[in-house]
Amino acid sequence: MHLLRSSGALGRCPQCGEWNTLVEETRAPAGRASQGSGGSGAAGGRERDRRARVESVATASTDEAPRIETGIGELDRVLGGGVVSGASVLLGGEPGIGKSTLMLQTAAALASRRVLYVSGEESARQIRLRAERLGATADIDLLCDGDTASITRALDERAPELIVIDSVQSLHSAEAGPYPGTVNQIKYSTYEILDWVRAHDAAVFFVAHVTKEGSIAGPKVIEHMVDSVLYFEHAEEHLRILRASKNRFGSTDEIGLFAMEGQGLREVTDPASVFLVQREGSLPAGVVVAPVYEGSRILLVEIQALTVPAKGGVSRTFSDRIDSRRISRVAAVLEKHVGVSFSDQDIYVNVAGGIRIGEVGVELPLALALYSARTGMSVPTATTVTGEISLAGEIRPVAQLRRRLRAAREMGYERLVGPRRVREGEAPEEGWVRVDSVSDCIKAVFGAGGRG
Repeated sequence: MHLLRSSGALGRCPQCGEWNTLVEETRAPAGRASQGSGGSGAAGGRERDRRARVESVATASTDEAPRIETGIGELDRVLGGGVVSGASVLLGGEPGIGKSTLMLQTAAALASRRVLYVSGEESARQIRLRAERLGATADIDLLCDGDTASITRALDERAPELIVIDSVQSLHSAEAGPYPGTVNQIKYSTYEILDWVRAHDAAVFFVAHVTKEGSIAGPKVIEHMVDSVLYFEHAEEHLRILRASKNRFGSTDEIGLFAMEGQGLREVTDPASVFLVQREGSLPAGVVVAPVYEGSRILLVEIQALTVPAKGGVSRTFSDRIDSRRISRVAAVLEKHVGVSFSDQDIYVNVAGGIRIGEVGVELPLALALYSARTGMSVPTATTVTGEISLAGEIRPVAQLRRRLRAAREMGYERLVGPRRVREGEAPEEGWVRVDSVSDCIKAVFGAGGRG
């Protein structure tokens, strides 16, 4: 009898050449072999009764899983109040953006708990030097190894409450084949760690590489296996934005704001100082300030638009902060209902500070910015605009009208233009300029000089 290892089915024996003579046998992973009744090592700690039982949805427990506050307020905001015990988080971002810095600062903030920091890409000396620079030299258990068997042994020995794996692409196991970095290696190793985390009510952060397109590298199934997927994005020179694309224990609308400094990441507690441009005098043409609703807070951002004659007779739209399809739709509404032509113009749209805006309340300020850029007329100072635009040119209500107005006033904006109709229970306070259509908004903002 010959022993063969194969990742797929075989019909013919590669050694003797006979057909249908192979018999499949599965072997338990080395770390899980039974040690008998007296076993107390890694395998003994991992063996447990995994029998599932059927239960009714009506009688299932509704107790909220306990959360671990990370000590980093902006990270907790994106996670929904902290990381849930037994949960797994996948953090992706471009090289050098600060993923490892964020994880090391988080580990240091949670040093009062049992934390294990696993690095398969850096040495202990490199991590210590970075920790000293960040002021994060807390008592953290450190393992510089990507071998899954070594990691699971350390988990059994240390029993940490929080684990950081930096990075998931560095994980490998002899049980998943001889070559590290393959799809099977990453899937197998990730599952082994997730299995331990869920059984011991711990929490784990996986740091992940990204492709040149910005998506997380490796098998997509990893994103399905974890509970939360976070992306660390680069906004401007020093600004970092953390947002969730998946979160089983919270909203995916929240964003976290950080500033990268010499001593590491600093939480941005005053977003207005980041997204509003400080200038003297009136606004230039093509600029509109808008209160946008991001997660649980209102951010005042500056929408900037520029129109120039199209080159080659074909108009194009350039924007990486607001969906270009939304810009084209708003421009079409202006052309149809206001009479301003954009068909022969190249359109450029930007958001100051580099934040991406996806909520519908940005459509009316976007329309005002495009109109202002096309006509050369500036929006009056201390004016903000919010509202959703229908294809008929009507202004639809948006959420959190009261809070948008309050946030604008706190920043010194005395006049806010928005939809006449409001959602139930959100009647606006005094000082709200109410409009029904795009043409009404242009008249209200630009006066008799605006077309309508």
